[in-house]
Amino acid sequence: MKMPIILRAAEWMRIMIMKRIVGVLSLAVALAALASSADAQYGPQTGRASWQGPYVGANLGYLWGSVNGSSSKPNGFAGGAQTGYNWQSGQLVFGAEADIQLSGAEDTFAPWKFSNPWFGTVRGRAGFAMSNILLYGTAGLAYGSLRAQSTLTGASETKTLPGWAIGAGVEVALNTNWSARAEYLYVDLSERSYSLTGTNNGFETSLLRFGVNYRF
Repeated sequence: MKMPIILRAAEWMRIMIMKRIVGVLSLAVALAALASSADAQYGPQTGRASWQGPYVGANLGYLWGSVNGSSSKPNGFAGGAQTGYNWQSGQLVFGAEADIQLSGAEDTFAPWKFSNPWFGTVRGRAGFAMSNILLYGTAGLAYGSLRAQSTLTGASETKTLPGWAIGAGVEVALNTNWSARAEYLYVDLSERSYSLTGTNNGFETSLLRFGVNYRF
């Protein structure tokens, strides 16, 4: 009788976390837009932010995942850092970006516990700049770790999996150097054979994150 109650409570917690992340994300973008419209200093004599050049930044978000070959659905917070370079021609912006993320996503579906300790991507970006706002799409390569552990014996097996990523986002220039952004990213890490589970396992996840960048 206790198990359905626990499952319902876990599902309720996941829904509440999702709602809070969306709310914080919306508030962050709204505040960034207000701040930039009031105080931002843009590129000389253009009235627009300049996105040209290198940048570094940090991000924090939440991911909802699933393990191929299992009913396990690892969820959890993820945070990391990114660096990249943009080329701008008029309102068109093209760039390349790499990021690395630490992840707390894990889930147990007996007799296995799966977790995703870390992952990263190397992607291209293409976007359209409007005043101090950049709308962009992104796609490229992904890589990451998937750990399987037996709930019966404690034995574990970890593999690094290659894959791909695709997503979209919005970035708002706060001033000449700083910008805030919100981004959705879908990551698919390919299946590999696990001797522990006796089957092929891979990892798919949807990541919603927000962060800041410093442009040099």
